[in-house]
Amino acid sequence: MSPTLATDWWLDRADSLRDLAQTGTPRYVYAADILRRQARSLRTLGVFDRVLYAVKANAHPGVLGVFHEEGLGFECVSPAEVKRVLGLFPDLDRRHVLFTPNFVPREEYEWALAEGVRVTVDNLYPLEAWPEVFAGREVFVRLDPGQGRGHHDHVRTAGRRSKFGIDLDDLGRLAEAVREAGVRVTGLHAHVGSGVDAPDSWAETAEVLAAAAEWFPDVQVLDLGGGLPVPSHPGAPPFDLERAATLLHDLRQRRPDFQFWTEPGRFLAAESGVLLCRVTQTKDKGGVRYVGLDAGMNTLVRPAMYGAHHPIANLSRLGEEALHPTEVVGMICESGDAFGHDIPLPETREGDVIAIGTVGAYGASMASHYNLREPATESLLD
Repeated sequence: MSPTLATDWWLDRADSLRDLAQTGTPRYVYAADILRRQARSLRTLGVFDRVLYAVKANAHPGVLGVFHEEGLGFECVSPAEVKRVLGLFPDLDRRHVLFTPNFVPREEYEWALAEGVRVTVDNLYPLEAWPEVFAGREVFVRLDPGQGRGHHDHVRTAGRRSKFGIDLDDLGRLAEAVREAGVRVTGLHAHVGSGVDAPDSWAETAEVLAAAAEWFPDVQVLDLGGGLPVPSHPGAPPFDLERAATLLHDLRQRRPDFQFWTEPGRFLAAESGVLLCRVTQTKDKGGVRYVGLDAGMNTLVRPAMYGAHHPIANLSRLGEEALHPTEVVGMICESGDAFGHDIPLPETREGDVIAIGTVGAYGASMASHYNLREPATESLLD
């Protein structure tokens, strides 16, 4: 079953969301049933031996709890993320936690190894400069397949201009480093970017990792990263999961010696989230209609940082004719503080409740106190 565009859920629950907005805005709201739907859509494909959730996408305890109940593991990029999942779920098998840091100090590797979680190395430097840290250990290694993909330059995480992963040209040097350090490479990992809409991406990445595994006889796991796209415009077709799974299944049939893992974040969480805001002011200037909200780029930075599109609706006036192409903006002192451009809205007034969709990932987790504004509160709808 392919997921449907999840803007439907928050429009269908507009009454409940308007009531929730009475308790305060700005507020992120996450729908547990959408989180479960997304988790199950991957687990039931039959091509992955393990699905991990990328905690950086949304570390809200309620969100993590849903994914734990669904049997997912966790991919963490900082000690704080590891501590959160271990603290919330003391029964969690630590081998289902993957620590994938980038350019961190040696102490973080030492700490993670002592905690018993799996550790990924994505640079030759730690193995060559601190071999004693990894001696006798099992590690995953992140490789750079050579070409990044994704919806924006800032989310393409492979290729010559990417800081992530070890170049395929350095496999010989990597093999020597792990041999000299006495390290067993039990997993190979790659992540090419976010919003990758090519169904062959999983299979292509897996082929690269399977070929690289010839250098490392102990490899058991091929971790294909995340990066699945999320439909952001009403009516946009969902990603063809079945096609992607079929292409990967063909490789699984040929390489039964490997486990296949994936570690998405945005695909699992984005559609579950809506940001509730209130209209503070409106303005007509130079033929342009502005609607200002009680939130800003400190609350949701994706539109400013990535040019990301998020569906926006006036929940107080659903069913009214959308008369005005509107600039929906925030209250931060930056020209780039905007949530959407030329958004069709009805006549909108101070106090109206505005909903911004597909914000369950990289929304609250990327919030800041810029302008000394407080971040939004968060709620989980069971």
